[in-house]
Amino acid sequence: MFGLGVQELLIILAILLLIFGPKRLPQLGNALGRTIKGFRKGVQESDEKESSEDPQIPKSSP
Repeated sequence: MFGLGVQELLIILAILLLIFGPKRLPQLGNALGRTIKGFRKGVQESDEKESSEDPQIPKSSP
C-alpha cells in the first residue's frame, strides 16, 4: 500500500491521534471513507459514460 510498512502506518496513526485527538479521529476516518467512495463512484460513472459515447468501430480483416 503506497510502499508503506506497518511501522510507518503506526507512526502516521500516532501523529494523527496527537493532532486530532481520540474523539475526532473516527469522524475523520468516516469522512475520508465517504470521500473515497464518492471518488470511485465518479470515476466509474465517467468510464461508463465514455464507453457508451464511443461508437464501436468494427474490426476489419486485412
